[in-house]
Amino acid sequence: MRGFRRSPRIFILGLLVVSVFVPIFLLSHRLKHIGFDSSKGFVEDLSIIKNRKEAQTLRAMEQDEGEGLKEPIRVVYKDEGFKSAVSISSREDNRFGEFGNTAYDVKLSAKNATNDEAREDDGSSLQDEKLQISGEKEDLHANMVRHDQTVKSLSRKALDEKVKEMKDQVVRAKAYLNFSPAGSSSHLVKELKLRIKEVERAMTQSTRDSHVSKGSLQKMKAMESTLLKANRIYPDCSAMVKKLRAMTYNAEEQIRTQKKQEAFLKELGGRTIPKGFHCLSMRLTAEYFAVETEKREFSNRHKINDPDLHHFAVFSDNILASSVVVNSTISTARHPERIVFHIVTDSLNLPAMSMWFLLNPPGKATIHIESIDNFGRLSIRYNATQKEGSVDPRYTSALNHLRFYLPDVFPLLNKIVLLDHDVVVQRDLARLWSIDMKGKVNGAVETCNVGEPSFRRMDMFVNFTDPMVAENFDATTCTWAFGMNVFDLQAWRKHDLTGLYHRYLHLGNTRPLWKAGSLPISWITFYKHTVPLDKRWHALGLGYDSGASPDNIEKAAVLHYDGILKPWLDIGLEKYKHYWRKHVKFDHPFMQQCNIHE
Repeated sequence: MRGFRRSPRIFILGLLVVSVFVPIFLLSHRLKHIGFDSSKGFVEDLSIIKNRKEAQTLRAMEQDEGEGLKEPIRVVYKDEGFKSAVSISSREDNRFGEFGNTAYDVKLSAKNATNDEAREDDGSSLQDEKLQISGEKEDLHANMVRHDQTVKSLSRKALDEKVKEMKDQVVRAKAYLNFSPAGSSSHLVKELKLRIKEVERAMTQSTRDSHVSKGSLQKMKAMESTLLKANRIYPDCSAMVKKLRAMTYNAEEQIRTQKKQEAFLKELGGRTIPKGFHCLSMRLTAEYFAVETEKREFSNRHKINDPDLHHFAVFSDNILASSVVVNSTISTARHPERIVFHIVTDSLNLPAMSMWFLLNPPGKATIHIESIDNFGRLSIRYNATQKEGSVDPRYTSALNHLRFYLPDVFPLLNKIVLLDHDVVVQRDLARLWSIDMKGKVNGAVETCNVGEPSFRRMDMFVNFTDPMVAENFDATTCTWAFGMNVFDLQAWRKHDLTGLYHRYLHLGNTRPLWKAGSLPISWITFYKHTVPLDKRWHALGLGYDSGASPDNIEKAAVLHYDGILKPWLDIGLEKYKHYWRKHVKFDHPFMQQCNIHE
């Protein structure tokens, strides 16, 4: 029975073996007889199938375009780019032609021809699109710039708010410190002092770095917790208010004091004589007294009071500055023999000033040097009216106010030109004597043009809250500049403006009528007695305005270094110093000995 069952199983297994191995044997035998040509034909068959599929896909794309589908956003090519694009298309057409797709090549070439015609027709539209795209780019750039500016302003505003909050915390902490007894070393006092130092350091860092760091924010939080502790210990709000008011008042007083001191030091610094200038004065003084008396006299003394000549007046104790005024005026004059210079100085600098011009005579021009002490009567009148107890050099300098006594200083002259010692002359000034003064006393360049650095207004320096000033003067009256002025001395004497100045000066000592200096009182003294000159006669601002117009400087007849940045000081504006330096004799032996150089 078992043998009968085993024989069918063996038969079935044999059939399975034959059905599996016989096909494998037949297939391997067939593969051995397949050569290289048959494999190439097989590959070609596959490529044909692939090319047919690609051709069908392209026909489908062409059919879709014919149905009116929009093409993607066109790319604008230049001529070179367009030619390269066409050549690439032709190469692709040739590649497709190798697959035998002739019909598609014909259609594609026809389409290219149509596209060429369309491109020619749409040339103007493409140019418009270029302009539109460039305009959109510019608008986008402008929007980005505005956005960046807005972000910066917002960040700056947030920074300012944080810094202000830090300042408030410091003020509150200092107020709580004032509540504690003097010399107290309690834990709260130590903590407040520590927090104040930390927040002040954070405030400085934030201002320098233009952002508030996490460490600074943590210090602010620590300060706030300390302030809460102090608030629990000192809960009296009225006492805190009183303390803050007292601190505010003290701070305001300190600010006012510092401002006054700053203003005084600035004015004093502008009038300080450098060490080299002092050395020069000493050497010239020694040389003056070593010279015989007969050799101390200047020539052409007969021209000093000749009213037909061109007379200039300079009031100064600065030797080099006065020499620059004289040298620059004579070097630009067509007829220097008609020029007479009157230099008035103090008795201390009279020998040095005289010796300098004896050693350096002004050519054909005439020079006359005199001491203010020779006008004893005028000195007594001025000293009787000057401000008592004042240390401001604008009040104490008699030379600065001697200009208001010109008819008394030069009683035989009819017209004179006043030059400040901080000016440089660039043009011949002879035409000033032919200007029609229209019966007025003073000829000057106006300074009432809004927007210019030299702009001045009467109510900026004159107190129009005073009833006398408000009644007699108009705040909108055009102002003018001192430094280069033409004075008709005959009209001056006729209107007795010196006496008027004297009355205003005396009245100004009893109540505040104007700010310090001689300019405000000159405005009210020559009120309605001034004729405006052309702006090209007088260029202002070289002693304080670093942005003065180069065109105005080159055209000006007189350059004025008004302000505290004088050209002979180290603090002077370097860009304007060469106008002044070219008239200084730096090669003089005394200049070299005193170490005065460019």
